[in-house]
Amino acid sequence: MNIHQIVKKLPHRYPFLLVDRVVDMKKNTWIKAIKNVTINEPFFTGHFPHRPVMPGVLILEALAQASALLSFASMDEDPGDDSVVYFVGIDGVRFKRPVEPGDQLILESTIERHKAGIYKYKTRASVDGETCTEAELMCTMRRIS
Repeated sequence: MNIHQIVKKLPHRYPFLLVDRVVDMKKNTWIKAIKNVTINEPFFTGHFPHRPVMPGVLILEALAQASALLSFASMDEDPGDDSVVYFVGIDGVRFKRPVEPGDQLILESTIERHKAGIYKYKTRASVDGETCTEAELMCTMRRIS
């Protein structure tokens, strides 16, 4: 899935669109996506200017966006402008390595469970095969008016 397909599925836009490409996916199972981290990211100007580090909450957001793309593909549904995906839980978060400008963040998400409109995912973000972040995410899609 390229960036043009991604923006048709996710409501996020710069600077909060955090998935650049979907590399591979198996519906109802898993997804692998990429976030290219550059020094031009707006958060680097204030998040340790002397040693730029991608904020952990944005890594979690990138994992959630990749997970949402998996859910939409699994449901064979385009969310439309009247839907939004919300976090309902984040468990077991571990930050194991900082993410810096020039890194290519690999975002992986596996559906653990889908029940009553709530998805639970096991996620992992890595750089060069080394785990940066792990978390279990729970999300749901809601119609807005």
